[in-house]
Amino acid sequence: MRGALPRSWSPESLRPATAAIPVGALDMTICADEIGREENLYEDMHSSSHHYSHSGVGREQLAINELISDGSVVCAEVLWDNVTMDDQELGFKAGDAIEVMDATNREWWWGHIADGEGWFPASFVRLRVNQDEPSDNEAGDGGAKDGGAETPSSRDRMRTHVIHEVLSTERDYIKHLRDICEGYLRPCHKRADKFSQEQLRTIFGNIEDIYRCQKAFVKALEQKFNRERPHLSELGACFLEHQANFQIYSEYCNNYPDACVELSRLSKLSKYLYFFEACRLLQKMGDISLDGFLLTPVQKICKYPLQLAELLKYTHPQHRDFKDVEAALHAMKNVAQLINERKRRLENIDKIAQWQSSIEDWEGEDLLVRSSELIYSGELTRVTQPQAKSQQRMFFLFDHQLIYCKKDLLRWDVLYYKSRVDMDGLEVLDLGDRKDRDLHVSIRNAFLLQCGTTRESHLLCARKPEQKQRWLKAFAREKEQVRLDQETGFFITELQRKQAMLNASRQQAAWKPKALGRPYYLMCQKHPALPASLPQQQVLVLAEPKRKPSTFWHSISRLAPFRK
Repeated sequence: MRGALPRSWSPESLRPATAAIPVGALDMTICADEIGREENLYEDMHSSSHHYSHSGVGREQLAINELISDGSVVCAEVLWDNVTMDDQELGFKAGDAIEVMDATNREWWWGHIADGEGWFPASFVRLRVNQDEPSDNEAGDGGAKDGGAETPSSRDRMRTHVIHEVLSTERDYIKHLRDICEGYLRPCHKRADKFSQEQLRTIFGNIEDIYRCQKAFVKALEQKFNRERPHLSELGACFLEHQANFQIYSEYCNNYPDACVELSRLSKLSKYLYFFEACRLLQKMGDISLDGFLLTPVQKICKYPLQLAELLKYTHPQHRDFKDVEAALHAMKNVAQLINERKRRLENIDKIAQWQSSIEDWEGEDLLVRSSELIYSGELTRVTQPQAKSQQRMFFLFDHQLIYCKKDLLRWDVLYYKSRVDMDGLEVLDLGDRKDRDLHVSIRNAFLLQCGTTRESHLLCARKPEQKQRWLKAFAREKEQVRLDQETGFFITELQRKQAMLNASRQQAAWKPKALGRPYYLMCQKHPALPASLPQQQVLVLAEPKRKPSTFWHSISRLAPFRK
């Protein structure tokens, strides 16, 4: 069995037979789109792709598991970064090493890295049985040293390999999206007794829009592919043409946490669990839950910058595609950065909800209705009109609003809600150190928050000039954050807000003592519960608290020297 597994090979050989779609078969897609038969064409490719499948997939996979069971170390070298939103999935970067512990499934393997264990996509790695095997970069460096500079033919071969990898992964991705839309979403639409339209929108998001855009993107890639001389293919222009279409991934990634929450709720009911399993078996998909399949678009959009960086690496500066690939790499990095930023923002809403639940005497709407990020916080002096009364308050600057609270006199870790300031349409004025004519007081390190429409103003003072500058920069960041959210369409859904507040209330209830609501001295004065058979006179006698005899006169009588 050891001889059946090569020392270094690609996990592409472990993919199902339907994943290997020939170039000629995808050409049929272009023709079918022109005559209006696009929907049935992928089924034709599915039925005709068995001629191109790997015959030794089962034997090689059995060989890997046999080596693992024998105690051999099976190491996988990471080819692409993996950004994960699941606790049971491994996150890693290109070049990392993963110890494969289970390769039973063809598409998802179980492995171990320094941070822990979890699932990871098999298509993101290249297996190495021997840990001492040199990586591709080391082998390439050695060849460059022995043979001098890299020859143009070797660069062209590497560029051809990257182009084939881009096309191959896009074909697999199209099949994956088709399986989700036809295997899961279409049967769910037919069962109106089980799923409402709002539920389907929450679970699947805009995956149908992504499926349509990806089919058009793959068709554009095939048109730019040069079959005689693949290294001359110009794929960068395709990414630039469809750059706006990739923005829809932001909405999908924003909705994915809601999908996981809804699927987790439905999976507790046996009728939904059996229904999803039947959909998977009828579509002949891998042994993965639906939330695992829905994670693929999130991973795919984060993989594009890595593929373009690899393509740019082997593209000569004089190549006609060089500038387009460079521009496409920059554009896709911005898209991936936007998605990562949204992921971080969504992780923070639970912390914001917990912070609000810790504030005493909260009034008004929840903080998450309008805000999603804490930008800056600190202690300021609030000067009120017209008496020029100064108050020390803790201020918390969120996007769209400024919250200020009062500290408890005995416990400084307890905050009481006082009020909030709407930051939309508010102007921040930097005031110099001077004597205010209206308030008749001297102000230092002050700035004014003034509303342009109502002329309402708030005079705030910091202790030091450095603190004042930090606050002024924080207000500028708040304006920029609101502008970016409006441009990218970022928002918190109602389901995400409710779930965050529910989690915060549960955590707060678990932390508080059970008898916190009623003071102890009031509980001691509570009348005892008496049986109804006692006479009314006896009840009154028992209910009256017993008085202890006073010791005042007894103490006076003991003071003999003061009797006179």
